[in-house]
Amino acid sequence: MAFDWCEFLHFAQATQGQSGVGYSAEAANRTAISRAYYASFHIALQYAQTYQGYQPVRTASEHSRLRDHFRQLGGRWLSVAQALSILRVMRNQCDYDDQVPGLEQLVATALQYAQQRVLDECE
Repeated sequence: MAFDWCEFLHFAQATQGQSGVGYSAEAANRTAISRAYYASFHIALQYAQTYQGYQPVRTASEHSRLRDHFRQLGGRWLSVAQALSILRVMRNQCDYDDQVPGLEQLVATALQYAQQRVLDECE
């Protein structure tokens, strides 16, 4: 059975701001943003393949190719492309930068974008 990429988004929502043994709320928020991005990416990828004839190449360029695909469609798909771009920047920041200013607001925005601009459009 194929993995349900929505689980990453549910995980991100459930762990937002949480802390536990051996990890801080900052680690949970950084991970939530990363999972929100990957949920969005894979949900959009599956939708594009299934309903829009998108042919993936399965390389690192897939991320930009998918955003370009939605940009080229225009209309409501521009918001999906924009959300994927913003989420990717947030994910990179959380995965690579030692300090992430305004992390609490970033995680809230990431979860909102993933749900409203990607998941809701690609259902």
